[in-house]
Amino acid sequence: MVRSPCTGICMLDNGECTGCGRTIEEITSWRSMSPEEQSAVIEAIESGARKYPTDE
Repeated sequence: MVRSPCTGICMLDNGECTGCGRTIEEITSWRSMSPEEQSAVIEAIESGARKYPTDE
């Protein structure tokens, strides 16, 4: 299992968590995802394919 990107700042904005950048579907299914699926979610967030939360 890949470590969850959860930051403990759980608020949804336009369908994505402002803390970790995951969708509600990704958050609720995280533990049932394969490591490959989890890695793909993190890669999509970090690569900029999806908005990644910033401290700005």
